[in-house]
Amino acid sequence: MSKVLVLGEAREGALRNVSFEAIAAGKKLGDEVVGLLVGDAVADLAQELIAYGADRVITVEHPNLAHYTSDGYSQAVLAVVEQESPGAIVFGHTAIGKDLSPKVASRLQIGLISDVTDIEGEGADAVFIRPIYSGKAFEKVKIADGTVFVSIRPNNIAPLAKDAGRSGDVSSVSVDVQNLRSIIKEVVRKSTDGVDLSEAKVVVAGGRGVKSEEGFEPLKELASVLGGAVGASRGACDAEYCDYSLQIGQTGKVVTPDLYIAAGISGAIQHLAGMSNSKVIVAINKDPEANIFKVADYGIVGDLFEVVPLLIEEFKALKVNA
Repeated sequence: MSKVLVLGEAREGALRNVSFEAIAAGKKLGDEVVGLLVGDAVADLAQELIAYGADRVITVEHPNLAHYTSDGYSQAVLAVVEQESPGAIVFGHTAIGKDLSPKVASRLQIGLISDVTDIEGEGADAVFIRPIYSGKAFEKVKIADGTVFVSIRPNNIAPLAKDAGRSGDVSSVSVDVQNLRSIIKEVVRKSTDGVDLSEAKVVVAGGRGVKSEEGFEPLKELASVLGGAVGASRGACDAEYCDYSLQIGQTGKVVTPDLYIAAGISGAIQHLAGMSNSKVIVAINKDPEANIFKVADYGIVGDLFEVVPLLIEEFKALKVNA
């Protein structure tokens, strides 16, 4: 395969990091990486894709693409696929990617390898690794023939170093996006400020052990000191200590940060499915028999309301002395 089409994702006028990770994955699969940007006004973001390794970028702009809909985006993507005939297609395994990729694969009548966390080999010899059984095992998949279509899990494949001096062609494709079954008039977001949970390098998560909504305040402070994001277990969300947008687990977000701090989380298998592939896991729990300690690299047996403030002080001191 020589040409790889990579879908870039933008949020609030800025490209998501998974876009650059997808380009790095594309570099392993072909000789030419073609970035694709879909939206209402996305042309200004094209150069950044090129800086991170895209050889050229195609934009599809239309008023009906101002907000994501599977109907609108699939029309745009399919039109570009028909024009470019890529040997491989790479999406991020994000909310958009998980919704859009099956529809595009079905229309193209090709297979889809979703939630890829690593790629071994290159080109036609590439082998894709993805977790199965809630992360308890991994399978290796190789495409024998036809177009390769994969979605990659954020925060797993390192992006290439940014080179602001790279140059590449930027072109546009006109697509008459119409016959939409749904049109989004307004988006009301219910989310926290700061780092995107799914792409955060550091995640501080709380469970039922935080005891209340106020109990999350020390965790938020620790996350702020570390430049990370706050997450939660299903139990904490069900108890209304925080919003479900913070939920991590089998029925929530799947995260793979460099550092995951679990405070007051027992470690139910459903929660472990969403965070067990984190690079370093630190567990804080009063119960020494808590299941979370079985997957933790470091464990602290103690009251989180005593331990977390001490961690905050220590990390603040390290920053001052750095």
